Amino acid sequence: MLSAGAECVFMGLFLYISGVGANSICALKGSSVDLHCSAQRPKSSMTWFTVRWEDNKKVQDQIFADGKRVNISEESNFTITINDLRESDKNTYCCSDVNDKQNKCQGGEIQLLVADLQVKVFPATGEKTVSLMCSSSCPLTESPVVYIWYKNTEFLYQDSSPWYQELISSEESVTYSCALKGYEHLRAPEVSVASLTSACFTVTYAKGRMCSNQQRPEDEPCSITYPREVHVQKTEDWWDFKLACNTSCPQTEAQTITWYKNRRLEQEPQRVSSSSPDSYSCAVEHLFSDEVCIQDKYCFTVNYVNRRICALQGSSVNISSEYSDPYNQQWKSKSWYKNRRSDMAAGEELITNTDRIKFHGVMNSHILTINKLNKNDSAEYIFRIRSNAGRWSAVPGVTLVVTDLRVKFSPSEEVTEGQRVTLTCRTSCPLTDNMNYIWYLNNQPLNLTKTQSKYLVLDPVSSEHAGNYSCKVKMLQKSSLQKMLTVHRRRKWTKAAIGIVALLLVVIPTSIFLWIRRKMTSIQSPRTETSVNLEEISPGQVYDDISAQPIEEDDILYSSVQLPNNRDALYSQIQSHQPQEEEQSPYAVVRFTPETTPEQTGLLVDL
Repeated sequence: MLSAGAECVFMGLFLYISGVGANSICALKGSSVDLHCSAQRPKSSMTWFTVRWEDNKKVQDQIFADGKRVNISEESNFTITINDLRESDKNTYCCSDVNDKQNKCQGGEIQLLVADLQVKVFPATGEKTVSLMCSSSCPLTESPVVYIWYKNTEFLYQDSSPWYQELISSEESVTYSCALKGYEHLRAPEVSVASLTSACFTVTYAKGRMCSNQQRPEDEPCSITYPREVHVQKTEDWWDFKLACNTSCPQTEAQTITWYKNRRLEQEPQRVSSSSPDSYSCAVEHLFSDEVCIQDKYCFTVNYVNRRICALQGSSVNISSEYSDPYNQQWKSKSWYKNRRSDMAAGEELITNTDRIKFHGVMNSHILTINKLNKNDSAEYIFRIRSNAGRWSAVPGVTLVVTDLRVKFSPSEEVTEGQRVTLTCRTSCPLTDNMNYIWYLNNQPLNLTKTQSKYLVLDPVSSEHAGNYSCKVKMLQKSSLQKMLTVHRRRKWTKAAIGIVALLLVVIPTSIFLWIRRKMTSIQSPRTETSVNLEEISPGQVYDDISAQPIEEDDILYSSVQLPNNRDALYSQIQSHQPQEEEQSPYAVVRFTPETTPEQTGLLVDL
């Protein structure tokens, strides 16, 4: 079975994979990095070298600054700056005196690692869901790291957790990407998930370089079908065993399968002796199987029940390990260690038994229980066993992310009556269990008819929905912080204003048209009636005599239209007389609808 209940997390973020140590730096591909020369007495002849081994001999190659991508600053104690980092810059660097024939590094060597950012997809607990993680190939030296998530190229949210906050279902048309704050221009290639079944799921990458086993240009998209389950199958063949890496869906050429012997990279085993004390595991891309022994009584294995755990602040969590050991071995100790990724210099910390932290041993399993979780508990947890023959552990360990609850409004926390508003009880990572949520408005629980989920939909929103919202999980006491929703009322004069504007748009062009027609008619046959004094015509006269006026004098009617202050009076005046002439027909279609009060609506839940 796939480790972690089909949630195995194997990241290049860990020390044992990347070789990151105290004198190592991990920087993002495409970014810039400064390497400082720690020589106590730097000379003007100091410079930088790369270090390599050739025929068991250390060889140093001098680096020459080009003033653009590579710079060496004598004013800054011979600090070397490398811009636009590339994979070829991954190397061991040394600051030394160019005249030193012994090639001694001043202050020691520095290992530079170049991280590639990508979105990794892992099978989740549900049969039709997966989880996403913003992963780099080594733990970035720069901290703290803030992750930014994008959906369909649009900014979604930012958080300190590398895990996407929700589980994903099959949405081929939806793409996801991530970046680090401050390096938004260096986004990971977009991914989309399709063909999600109980056995497999297909991931499409926007860049071909994500499919290492396929021969295609880097800028072209590619797809990989991943299994939900990976396990090592042993087949006895006389005095030997044959091993196979079996998966829950058919293997394809696009999949890269790797083997591990005693947790070290190994070629694919052909035959293994039945008396072998070694353990084996395999992986499809970043999805790993459990370790298996050829003969259980001869070897050690350590596995975890879950390798990724998302837990709420204030709750309790059980981190479980399972191990096998030779029948003739006596254990000296069984210990749990905490490795905090945000503080690489701190290293591993031995966990001791306290009022909040407990250990339980049952048969060949060992359980670490942490109560009243807080944000500082977010870390990697590793189980180690020690005997007379040595020490065994399973790395990577269990990644625990402790999250709080936060209320998020979409599209905004300030809306207008009639809009649709979605409230989300948001977490920093996808919770593994189905939770029942309780929503509060102004500290009062909302009595909703349906089962309450992490989403609350107000459609349409009204002024009665305005206030302070908070949420919590039903089984926990602690709720989220309150967040205010502001609902603005619609202006009652809006429709009237629209009617007046519409009337003006009809009156003004028609007046201009008739004025031009009048001018053209007057040129062809001058008439004395056009000299009528407009000041002597009252509005009452216009409406009384409108049907008797000649066409040539229509400009008198239009130029003397006045808009009364009373909306109903205007409506009745225009409706009271149906003009006969074709030029006056626009008046017959003008309608003003009285403003109505929006119907009061209740809270709706969208599940």
